[in-house]
Amino acid sequence: MTALVIAEHDNASLKGSTLNTVTAAAQCGGDVHVLVAGGNCGAAAEAASKIAGVAKVLVADAPHLANGLAENIAEQVLALAGNYSHILAPATAYGKNITPRVAAKLDVGQISEITKVDAPDTFERPIYAGNAIATVQSADPVKVITARTTGFDAAAMGGNAAVEQVTPVADTGKVAFLSRELAKSDRPELTAAKVVVSGGRGMGSGENFKILEPLADKLGAAMGASRAAVDAGFVPNDWQVGQTGKIVAPQLYIAVGISGAIQHLAGMKDSKTIVAINKDAEAPIFSVADYGIVGDLFEIVPQLVSELG
Repeated sequence: MTALVIAEHDNASLKGSTLNTVTAAAQCGGDVHVLVAGGNCGAAAEAASKIAGVAKVLVADAPHLANGLAENIAEQVLALAGNYSHILAPATAYGKNITPRVAAKLDVGQISEITKVDAPDTFERPIYAGNAIATVQSADPVKVITARTTGFDAAAMGGNAAVEQVTPVADTGKVAFLSRELAKSDRPELTAAKVVVSGGRGMGSGENFKILEPLADKLGAAMGASRAAVDAGFVPNDWQVGQTGKIVAPQLYIAVGISGAIQHLAGMKDSKTIVAINKDAEAPIFSVADYGIVGDLFEIVPQLVSELG
């Protein structure tokens, strides 16, 4: 019994989500192999070989794999699938784009967003926006899985796995990479940040989100938002935290002007410490908050910044 982890990377380095997925794979039992499929991806493969618990790193290096196009990466996974009992990817946009293609072509059911491994064939995953946990048992010969990164600790470094080159599959020719526009920020990546400051509809406007910047600066935090704030056009889509946005579990999550719709709670309620600031004492966000402040955010946030010095 051996598990294959599809590494998420940018050819030069691994994304943190890969480390969480390796932990999930290790809990499935047996050896863990990591597939690094990309172009000029030797540095990412080297990083993968240093993950503790990884027995082997498979490298498929070709120009048409460089941009992580799901159609090509899925074919690469399928070329190797016969050797594995479990195939795992992080439950990120990258992983979610690849695994359904793999599962469909293997004619197996995908097991999505697992947060716990009970046995090699039994997994737990949240349903109903995280209000219930489903226990799923699979009899499929190959388990195709996405792992929610907030459900598993990141694997440690310090390993020394063998690195093996595998034959890259041919370009499917179905898609072509045109361009990529990346949002640039000096702040930490939202899903990897230890502190997140999020604003909601209560901020009133995109201009008012600037009130949160000094607080985020003091705490070295990433900035997020509720779907209501994103839908209102206050901030970009990639700030969205929630069931249909990014799932985060930082050490500290500060929710400002967020009422706490169930979809938002599903994306942040696993945070270690939650602080809520809202003028409505009955707001649902207070049901998950460790600390709550009822009051006007436009007065309270500057006071917090002042107290932080």
